[in-house]
Amino acid sequence: MKKIRLGVIGIGNMGSEHCRNLAAGKCPEIELAAVADVREDRMEWARHELPESVKVFPSGRDLIRSGECDAVLIAVPHYLHEQLAVQAMSHGLDVLCEKPISVEAAAGRRMIRCAATSGKTLALMFNQRTNSVYRAIRNIMQNQELGAIKRMSWIVTDWYRTQKYYDSGSWRATWAGEGGGVLLNQCPHQLDLLIWLCGMPVKVQAQCHEGKWHHIEVEDDVTAYLEFGNGATGVFTASTGDLPGTNRLEIDCERGKLICEDGKIRCFRLGQNERETCFNSDNPWYQCNAKEEEIQTDGENPQHIGVLNAFAAHLLHGTPLTADAEDGLRALQLSNAIHYSGWTGEMVSVPVPEDKFHELLDKKIAGSTVRKTGDITYESDHTGTGAKAGQ
Repeated sequence: MKKIRLGVIGIGNMGSEHCRNLAAGKCPEIELAAVADVREDRMEWARHELPESVKVFPSGRDLIRSGECDAVLIAVPHYLHEQLAVQAMSHGLDVLCEKPISVEAAAGRRMIRCAATSGKTLALMFNQRTNSVYRAIRNIMQNQELGAIKRMSWIVTDWYRTQKYYDSGSWRATWAGEGGGVLLNQCPHQLDLLIWLCGMPVKVQAQCHEGKWHHIEVEDDVTAYLEFGNGATGVFTASTGDLPGTNRLEIDCERGKLICEDGKIRCFRLGQNERETCFNSDNPWYQCNAKEEEIQTDGENPQHIGVLNAFAAHLLHGTPLTADAEDGLRALQLSNAIHYSGWTGEMVSVPVPEDKFHELLDKKIAGSTVRKTGDITYESDHTGTGAKAGQ
């Protein structure tokens, strides 16, 4: 069996987990060929914990140029995604990038242009798309079983984090190091799923509270009002300060609604389209007993392993990716729009002007805390590029 020789760039929390899964043989069409990290302690971990055949490099650049890999998985801080992805694709390697695709949509578009020019694949690690619950909702929405969407709301506040979490990494929760808070770190999956299930909002009005619950400089509490192209509306709420938190998605449609909570989907089906009932019923206080059922799923939830296997299958057999670069760009455009609206206090169209977003983010970076670590130097360089590789 032919295998994809994969290199993992960045072997921190997420990157090391990918390495363990690959080394355990959970992705039969992928060979873990190499890893890279600029931190000596992580390289030592790789030398002792991974198979001897895995080459260890002191930087992503060295791994990319080594000739040891056919593709790379990028699992480094957000600001470095563009730099490393472009380097890899320019050297003939396919790329699977951890979320988000980048910090600014403009950078995401540059990555997509590089993929088109080089002819290489650029995929995103949106592993929540593999969840059986969201796949089942997607099928219902795509098949229009409940008619057009009228309203949606998603309260996702089960991302609780203590101050210790934010203090655990010098790049965390700074504009220069991370480029955002709950929107860019915890919620890229939910923003992607929101678009995947309900469509792309066309307008956003948001409040982004910075350091409301923690001693941080980025947002940890967000509420966004959304408008969709067909006139549907929505509300998206996220926080890392609620305990206990909630994860509840409700989608109201013309012929019923879906409620997703605690890993279950409840579906309420109407006998006829609500729009028909509204204008044809003689009863001004009309009520109905909607048919309620729990939607059964296939129960499969392969998560990161599923995305990796789909990536390999795409490269070897041409089958679909779990999520491609355009998916990553759309999720970031929505994230950027929520930030931009929060910063300006205005209702904005999606996507927002990239130059104006860059200008406002650059001001945030200019006032950001200067932090340094052994692997990345985070500094305000007044160009909006944020983190710089310390290599």
